Order: sequence, then C-alpha cells, then structure tokens
Amino acid sequence: MMRLPLFEFRAPRTLEEAARILDGEGGNAMPLAGGTDLLPNMKRRQQVPRTLISLRHVGDMTQIRLDQSASRLGACLTLSAIASDPRFRNDLTALAQAASQVATPQIRNMATLGGNLCLDTRCNYYDQSYEWRKAIHFCLKKDGDTCWVAPGSSKCMAVSSTDTAPALIALGARVRLVSQSEEREVPLADLYNNDGMNYIRRRPNEILAEVLLDSLHGWKSTYWKLRRRGSFDFPVLSVAAAARLSRNGVVEDARIVIGSTASRPLLAAEAAKFLLNRSMNQDSITEAAALAAKIAKPLDNTDFDMSWRKKVTAEFVTYALRELRGDDMRAERESITRYPFGDDFIAIE
Repeated sequence: MMRLPLFEFRAPRTLEEAARILDGEGGNAMPLAGGTDLLPNMKRRQQVPRTLISLRHVGDMTQIRLDQSASRLGACLTLSAIASDPRFRNDLTALAQAASQVATPQIRNMATLGGNLCLDTRCNYYDQSYEWRKAIHFCLKKDGDTCWVAPGSSKCMAVSSTDTAPALIALGARVRLVSQSEEREVPLADLYNNDGMNYIRRRPNEILAEVLLDSLHGWKSTYWKLRRRGSFDFPVLSVAAAARLSRNGVVEDARIVIGSTASRPLLAAEAAKFLLNRSMNQDSITEAAALAAKIAKPLDNTDFDMSWRKKVTAEFVTYALRELRGDDMRAERESITRYPFGDDFIAIE
C-alpha cells in the first residue's frame, strides 16, 4: 500500500485567506481541490508539499453564472456538477462532454474544473511508484536527469492529459489567477507551456479561481476522446472543436484544439483558418482534418502505438466537424467507446 507523506492541512474559508496562506508558505504548499490527481502523486512521491491548502470551503469558487453576455465558472465546481447541469448542453456542449468523460462517476464527484485544468502531465516512466522509478534511476521530470522517452532531449516529454482544457480553449476561455498581491486574467490557451516539467504558467503563489467565457451565442462545440477503456482512462488523443455558422451553413469563426499529443493542448490555427467562409462539406472537412493532424506528434509514452494515434487524429477531427455540421454521430461515439483501437476502429465513410 502506498501511503501519503506527512503534511500540514489548512482549510481557509475565503479566497483571500487561501492566497495569504499560500504566499506565506512559499514553495512548500499546494492548493487542494478534489485531490484526485494531487493525492495519488503524493503517494508516489512525485509531489511532496509540506502544507495542503484545502479550497473546499471557499464558497465563491463553486459559483456558476451563465448568461448571454458572459459566463463565470468557479474553479471548485465538480466535474459531475458540470456534466449533469442542463445549462451546459447548448453553447458549452464541449465542456459538458469533456467533464462527463473524465475517469469514473465517483472520481467526477470529487474532481474539480480547476484541478483538471492544472492536471500534472503524464508519462509511462513518470506515473509509477517511487520504487519503480528509483529502479530505472528516475527520470528528468522528477529526481533524475534523463528523459527516458527521448534520452537525448533536454526537455521533459510528459503529456498533457486534461480533458477540460482543450474544450475550454476551443470555447475561447480565460482564467482568473489570484495571489495575495494581485489578480490577473490569462487566455487559457496561454496558460500552458509545451514542456512536461514546466507545463503551466500559474505561479506557485497563485490560485486558479475562476474560468471566464465571453458570449458564445451562435456557437456550437463538441469534444471527442480516445482511450483504451470507455471509462476511467486518461485521453491519449482528444479533439475539441467549436464553430459559429451562418444560417446557410458557412463557417464564420472556428477553433480546433488537439489534446494529449504534446505537453500542452495544441491550437490547430491553420485548420480553423481554412474553414473560414466555407461550407462544412466533405471536401472542406477532409482538408481541415488533414491540416489539424499535421500538428499532432505523439510520442511513445502513453497508451497505443504512437504512429496509429497520429493516423487517427484526422479521423477524430473529421468526427468533430461532422458533428458541428449537424450529423448524427451517436453510432461513431458508441463504436469508439466499444472498439477504440486497432482494426476495429470505425472507418470514415
């Protein structure tokens, strides 16, 4: 049995108090929301803070405000609350779909939106017990000096595995970061670095307090996820897409995001630009999917063969764009859940 290391537990009642404690503890403290990622990491000695600052009793961080002009989502909203709330079924469909596909119902009851956005990067050489990692002389991400995925690399190749970040980036989200001395808003797409170790630009004394969204009137969005099992597993490929279409079906604006193929979610800007002022016909969807797939460069540090994951990226983008066009994609979603790999993967017509 893996046990937690000793730590001090603090339970502030306000965001200001939490920020003050975090600042006072320096780099020895970490915020704790649902704990579904942090606590297992602590058991594996990947993260060993001396103090945990619980955000569970900070009421402002569980608030939802949805309206046509702007929306605000507290970072401590649970993923199950987002997945089950019918208000997320229209403009925010991609977020609801992403939240509903994280892990299991029990974990979604604990896991939070902010925690999923700050999810640690993952790797087959990193997400092991302390003894296993010690036996291979540790890795670059923690306690070692070699990236075992790419031994010649000076950069960690651990993969971003958050579900909600690609969805919210496609929706144009920003986040509010709060410290004792200041607050700042950052576009969610700019929160991440393509570096498995320094993957997030949230400062150690900052708390991700809120997700901010401008009006999404007229937008449609969707989220697609590849994993070996239909439940529990992290994504090894994800695609989030959002588009605003005119009445005659011409694309007025679009965003496509590829997740879980790098240390950060990747904006497929060229593919989205190609769709502008075009109808969502099969030719434009095929070309956009091919452009989006070019930026996906998966490595051999998660599940499935990396060349196959590269190949199916275009197919997942195709699925997402067809759904935005209005196609009924229930059969494809069911097939991916039941037969997500190898020759059983459903083919594009």
